[in-house]
Amino acid sequence: MTTLVFGHKSPDTDSTGSPILWAWYLNEVKGGDAEAVLLGEPNTEAAFLLTKWDLPKPRIISDVEDGQACVVVDTNNPAELPANINGADIQAIIDHHKLVGGLETKGPIDITVRPLACTATIMVDLMGDDAARMPDWAKGAALTCILSDTLEFRSPTTTDHDRAVAERLAADLRVSIPDYAAEMFAAKSDVSAFSDAELLRMDSKEYEVGGKKFRVSVLETTAPATVLDRKASLMDSMTTVAAEDGVDQVLLFVVDILNEEATLLVPNDLVKALAEKSFGATVAGDAVVLPGVMSRKKQIIPNLTL
Repeated sequence: MTTLVFGHKSPDTDSTGSPILWAWYLNEVKGGDAEAVLLGEPNTEAAFLLTKWDLPKPRIISDVEDGQACVVVDTNNPAELPANINGADIQAIIDHHKLVGGLETKGPIDITVRPLACTATIMVDLMGDDAARMPDWAKGAALTCILSDTLEFRSPTTTDHDRAVAERLAADLRVSIPDYAAEMFAAKSDVSAFSDAELLRMDSKEYEVGGKKFRVSVLETTAPATVLDRKASLMDSMTTVAAEDGVDQVLLFVVDILNEEATLLVPNDLVKALAEKSFGATVAGDAVVLPGVMSRKKQIIPNLTL
């Protein structure tokens, strides 16, 4: 049986590139039968990765069958995985997020969860000496994932090891990290083709805070004005998206990569109270700037309170 390798729903760059990278390793190094798949359409930066390194877009699946062999990467949260994930045969988990709980396996499995900024960094480590066998496209995919998850080393999740691995990959590829990152972020920032609802779901995860369910959405961009110009319509769409997705509220953080700050849209008193209690902010109006806030994993989610 072919082993499916996939990341989380609403796939970002790491959840697009890392499955491709690990499927290559399982097939070419371990002699297995693996296929990288996605749990949704890749975002603009992930699509750039595929185009830049001439990679076919993995097929998109909506669920997994009972007994399907799979490797889960870049998440361990059942809410971000196929509905029947506990009916599948999970063989390994490779991740860099906190443990959530709820996954069930058919037997003992390999689990690697490390406090690094990117799943691709962990994968390069796990490959050991075999990482030298990666073709250029695989090195390029890994580099793209690391620069994406670290926001070119600006994110507080960045470790010295993530930086070292990225610099080694860039040197092998003879790629300038600043130039390449600028190209990546330009692709990430072009959201003109997406509807408000698509933007609110593009890079989002569900969390419960104080008995309220939130869809916490992050848009990382070098051109925040292009998103904030749509503020009124985005806030109108939050009501519809929340109702369709079964959450109480959508939170949208527009992360300005270059100025290293986030703007949180404040459509109502619930979000106003959350912003003030979570970040010590003073909210006046329908948006608040949060200096230094770059990471949902390290700075947003751990601080959310009501």
